[in-house]
Amino acid sequence: MDAFKVLFVDDERDFLETLMKRMKKRGVDASGVNSGEEALAWLDESPPDVVVLDVKMPGMDGIEILREIKKRRPLIEVIMLTGHANVEVAIEGMELGAFDYLMKPMAIDELFYKLQDAYKKKSVHEQKIRKKGGVL
Repeated sequence: MDAFKVLFVDDERDFLETLMKRMKKRGVDASGVNSGEEALAWLDESPPDVVVLDVKMPGMDGIEILREIKKRRPLIEVIMLTGHANVEVAIEGMELGAFDYLMKPMAIDELFYKLQDAYKKKSVHEQKIRKKGGVL
């Protein structure tokens, strides 16, 4: 599988750094930001293939960020990260177009497989658009 770009969005810096380190070891082009506002700025500069988005953050919450990502870049797949108390919010995210959600803490391999699946889905959508002569 080709290297693909993932943007991790989480306000917990240590968790974010650990995630990025572990994903880079698996060949993922991983970047991270600490807020929704930073994530949206990143989308304009260097759009990723997949965003891994914490549901609960100060400022913009995960649902607000998801809505904005889907409005600006509908083909980017989003995986929501949630704690036990926020499962309802993650399900709402799925209804708004998130690819999937994972409960924190999650197994790194499980996250990696979900990232691969999300990237495959995005690639299939892009291929369909190209076949129809569309512009990405």
